[in-house]
Amino acid sequence: MESMIVHGLEWTTKELFVYPNEYIYWSIQIVMYPYMTGLVAGAFVLSSLYHVFGQKDLKELARFSLVFSLALLPTALLPLLFHLQQPLRGIYVMLTPHFTSAIAAFGIVFSTYAAIVLSEIWFVYRQYFVEQTLALQGQPGPGLVIKRRLYQLLTLGAYDISAPALVKDKKAVKILAATGIPVACFLHGYAGFIFGSVKANALWMSPLMPVIFIMSAVVSGIALCMLTYIVIMEWKKLRSTPAQDTDVAQVSRITVMEEVIAKASRYLIGFLVAAIALELLDLIFRGYTAMKSWDILRFVLYQKDFVNIFILQYGLGNLLPFILLILPRLTIRRTVIALLLILYGVFMMRWNVVIGGQAFSLSFAGFMHYHLPLLPHSAETFKEGLLGALTVVSIPFILFWLINMIVPSLTTDQETP
Repeated sequence: MESMIVHGLEWTTKELFVYPNEYIYWSIQIVMYPYMTGLVAGAFVLSSLYHVFGQKDLKELARFSLVFSLALLPTALLPLLFHLQQPLRGIYVMLTPHFTSAIAAFGIVFSTYAAIVLSEIWFVYRQYFVEQTLALQGQPGPGLVIKRRLYQLLTLGAYDISAPALVKDKKAVKILAATGIPVACFLHGYAGFIFGSVKANALWMSPLMPVIFIMSAVVSGIALCMLTYIVIMEWKKLRSTPAQDTDVAQVSRITVMEEVIAKASRYLIGFLVAAIALELLDLIFRGYTAMKSWDILRFVLYQKDFVNIFILQYGLGNLLPFILLILPRLTIRRTVIALLLILYGVFMMRWNVVIGGQAFSLSFAGFMHYHLPLLPHSAETFKEGLLGALTVVSIPFILFWLINMIVPSLTTDQETP
């Protein structure tokens, strides 16, 4: 009965002097929340490298990351809905958005970002929508009729695909992409603002927290898009038949993929260096100022969570992939390993901030430990356990598969403006 009343009792153990009402209230879903919103922001920034800054080598990857960003967008809401004790009330954030608090402002930021992404995708693929509508005209079969009606609806009545109209579409895409970069950063940066503004927690209260969150978000989003792009291209190569895949076509596709990944890796290295530098600067700043809570923070950072922070996050998740990426003759296999380690490192950064920030008691004389529920025995342990986190991770890939059936983000024979 007590476990149903006290949120956090199922997965919290206490050590030394801890107040009776202290538990690990923010569990795995609050770790997943900034992690998934970071992936959204990073994917959009990657797509903007082509649309805004004109990096033509990233054209195909940029188109893919834009659509993938749309698939990731709903998962910015899902962890919070899982975590809420009354999830049906979560819609009020969207229905009554205002700036009286960081959480309340989420409705405005999320809605604005969603409108920008949808508008940009529409301008990028408007020519494709019109061409498909005209190509399916008069085709028999109920399935093709439904498909034609769908594309006809997506055109929004704009059938002009002349050269001047396509030039206007391209200008609109550039404007939307440039506008979307600060909005995407703010979408994730305010999550860091929530943590950084909590005065009651010494580990979270830092003016660098929003900037650290934004930079690591860009790193994780670029890494996930690159990894997913490599997996899809390799899968397409395995599924291709000998009649469709000649030696010349296969070599050409592999060469294009290697060039795209090599180009994207350079940007990833730059953002990774900036993210590592900011996190180390935050540690140095805390040690230099040595505030009243520094004694307990030092014990948490350098003893209790030493393995999580310096071995798993900085060593395995930052330093090792950085070395793998800067070594000469970068291969796809080495890139995949580095990308997986980067995603793991960013996840550990979120884990150490959310879970590590709750590890010490407000009495500064005790500690709490979080035990992730692996096998659920109730709705609470499912939502706040391993299966709940895996559910959040899997949904973007399902949505991307559905969206890609309508908007082919990796179809090279259908060039978009």
